[in-house]
Amino acid sequence: MENLKNIVPNEDFNWDSYEKGETPAKDKNVEELTKTYDETLNTVKDKEVVIGTVTAMNKREVVVNIGFKSDGVVPMSEFRYDPDLKVGNQVEVYIENQEDKKGQLILSHKKARASRSWDRVNEALEKDEIIKGFVKCRTKGGMIVDVFGIEAFLPGSQIDVKPIRDYDVFVGKTMEFKIVKINQDFKNVVVSHKALIEAELEQQKKEIISRLEKGQVLEGTVKNITSYGVFVDLGGVDGLIHITDLSWGRVSHPEEIVQLDQKVNVVILDFDDEKKRIALGLKQLTPHPWDALDANLKVSDRVKGKVVVMADYGAFVEIAPGVEGLIHVSEMSWTQHLRSAQDFMKVGDDVEAVILTLDRDERKMSLGIKQLKPDPWENIEERFPIGSTHKAKVCNFTNFGVFVEIEEGVDGLIHISDLSWTKKIKHPSEFTSIGAEIEVQVLDIDKENRRLSLGHKQLGENPWDVFETVFTVGSVHDGTIIEMMDKGAVISLPYGVEGFATPKHLVKEDGSQARLDEKLQFKVIEFNKEARRIILSHSRIFEDEQKAIKKEGEGKAKGFRKESAVVTPTMEKTTLGDIEELAALKEKMEGEGEGEVEVEVTE
Repeated sequence: MENLKNIVPNEDFNWDSYEKGETPAKDKNVEELTKTYDETLNTVKDKEVVIGTVTAMNKREVVVNIGFKSDGVVPMSEFRYDPDLKVGNQVEVYIENQEDKKGQLILSHKKARASRSWDRVNEALEKDEIIKGFVKCRTKGGMIVDVFGIEAFLPGSQIDVKPIRDYDVFVGKTMEFKIVKINQDFKNVVVSHKALIEAELEQQKKEIISRLEKGQVLEGTVKNITSYGVFVDLGGVDGLIHITDLSWGRVSHPEEIVQLDQKVNVVILDFDDEKKRIALGLKQLTPHPWDALDANLKVSDRVKGKVVVMADYGAFVEIAPGVEGLIHVSEMSWTQHLRSAQDFMKVGDDVEAVILTLDRDERKMSLGIKQLKPDPWENIEERFPIGSTHKAKVCNFTNFGVFVEIEEGVDGLIHISDLSWTKKIKHPSEFTSIGAEIEVQVLDIDKENRRLSLGHKQLGENPWDVFETVFTVGSVHDGTIIEMMDKGAVISLPYGVEGFATPKHLVKEDGSQARLDEKLQFKVIEFNKEARRIILSHSRIFEDEQKAIKKEGEGKAKGFRKESAVVTPTMEKTTLGDIEELAALKEKMEGEGEGEVEVEVTE
């Protein structure tokens, strides 16, 4: 009761209004309190971007205070690009709605980023700023990265300084990037993670290269394998082992020697300070195979090996790991008709050969396999004596003859004049063909130049001995023009022989010129047995007849003047010359006026 005595009623309270249910007017204190409360809250508008503070967060949501009467909630998924987000961080949010049906403030961080993203992207490129981005997924040639709410492209070559074999390990990660290119027209953005570490690596390379020395042995990791060599990471700087420096033996592909991520010891062969190129060697760390080659091996010894490389000019044979010898194509066969080495052997063949030259200082060796067979020219006079006949294979033509091979390594030449007794051959291809078989007779042996002189026509009798009695000068024969030239024509005569007639001897009796394929009679006007030449004339036939008739007519006219006026000639056949003689005689007698002349012609 004592406490109740201390209670003092509010004298200003209007009990009448209270009983009537009327709301009392706000007093001065209430108005001030309300004013103070309103001033402490931010005035916000829908569709506006503001800065807020993270006050709480869980796996699903982030609570953001923007100074409004209530806090807003943003899905955590909109912050997945920033795994370092924590309470107290300031973030941009976009006010979608000040109050939904539940009176909740609706915010969006994603839309806030998007509304200012293009300006931020351009600003980052201009200032060469390092930004964060979220790798969303793979795409052709690279990755898609979320940067300020914009999907940017990260090329595969810009992910790291090392080649990336598995892009999927980067999906879902937040990484730092630099913007390297923007297409303002298409709103395309290209970013790079590699650019962030290149500058640092460049400095590391300079430091590493400054400490390098030729001949220095270092440990590295196989970073990349190409068809021409292997790139090795030496701890911040790369060097190249060329394929030829991987092994002393032949290497078809570097994968035969090393594998990716393999640790290898390499020796520095050379380096370039300016271009940052380092040449490395792997085989140089092992002894050269030539140093281990049998010291007793010498020229003329036989060796066995495997063909490792083929070329048109020869084959390389490995007789020991890293020790090769060349078999030139000329040492594969005794034949002098050089062919491609592939005609004799192929890669992988096991061969036996003879050492022809051996230079241990230069590490070179030449081999031969034809030396395993006897030289066919050693006893050539015994096997192919002069006058002997053989079958040969046509190998090649020249304008002056035919090259043939009687057996491997034994070649000969048939001169064009020794192909036929009768035919005038301009080129050997008119007589035979490459690869054809032809019978030959040995005419001469040139052992020094390893060449036989051969003949084909000598296998038959010389028909010109007979032709000499048949085609005598002045004899007439049927012939056919088989070729026309400016200088004359070639005439085919009986017995397969040919003659020649100049244009003036091809004029026919009617004055026209003889034509190709025309068959006429020809008179022999020259026969040369040694030169095998017959000169013919068609014109000479009727020219000689006319001369004979004219000469005969002149002789008869002289006889008539000595005889009586009456002449009774008896002829077996009236000829053109007879008629001309009679006409001339009659004309003469009429001119002299000696009376009538009686002519009797008896058939």
